[in-house]
Amino acid sequence: MMNNVEILGIDHGWSMMKSVSEVFVTGIKEITTIPALYKDTLEYKGKYYRVGTNRQEVKDTKTEDESFKLLTFAAIAKELKRRCLTESRVFLAVGLPLTRFGAEKKAFIKYLMAEKDVMFSFEQVDYHIIIENVVVFPQCYAAVVDRLNTFAKKTLVVDIGSWTIDIMPVVDRTPDESHCTTIPKGLITCIRSINEQCVRQLNGEVDEGEIQQFMRYGTTDIDERYQKIITEEIKRFVERVYNLIREHGYNLETTPIVFVGGGAVVMKNFGGYDQKNISYIMDVKANAKGYEYLANIGIKGMTK
Repeated sequence: MMNNVEILGIDHGWSMMKSVSEVFVTGIKEITTIPALYKDTLEYKGKYYRVGTNRQEVKDTKTEDESFKLLTFAAIAKELKRRCLTESRVFLAVGLPLTRFGAEKKAFIKYLMAEKDVMFSFEQVDYHIIIENVVVFPQCYAAVVDRLNTFAKKTLVVDIGSWTIDIMPVVDRTPDESHCTTIPKGLITCIRSINEQCVRQLNGEVDEGEIQQFMRYGTTDIDERYQKIITEEIKRFVERVYNLIREHGYNLETTPIVFVGGGAVVMKNFGGYDQKNISYIMDVKANAKGYEYLANIGIKGMTK
């Protein structure tokens, strides 16, 4: 009997999938034979898929093929395992970029609810879920929703994701949607520019995982010549982000700015700013946690 309903916040990034407790590469690849090893292996409708391989190529939307559906099943399995469950009714809380929210919301819900009663295996553990509902929230807002009461009268939230940069002004603790913008120039564009320069100057590329490691920690074991190129390109990316903020009319010295998303650590490590008006939410799972937080609030409100 599935008496329990589990609210699961999932952030479908183009580079990384995030739940409130798990992060893995947005990669899914079918295995044409029975796998020898089952770690990170999803079995669904008689087919096997390796999860967490090379990230997905960026497409116009996340509903063009079944990749994100399969990745969602993997994220659900990882989260249910932490909750010691193999079957459950599931309430999915997910997100979309601010300025594409209205246009893509219905299609994303339809996509994730196309099959409500689902059976699959992950790492040789059988799961049975019933998708009760899907709610969609604006990313960026979700990452800061639990701390809005600490914001100044006007605060700028900048969510730097793998593909998009969301710029969201918050006035009197409420997002000013009329001045929100989404720009498709996130971390993937920085990684691409790094490897373009590596090929141009050294005739070789650097694995994306190595670049992401360097972005997060500022250290890597690769050749110093490559490190120099990576550092230079990351600093150019950071300056472009600051220029975008300037172009939208914000003063970097006086406007309270909060960086969130995977790029928050990049801005902190390579930004060169040490000012009281600039802060960072370094948790890459912040949006997923926000989705779950908002869904819980909504359900409690409906039951009062």
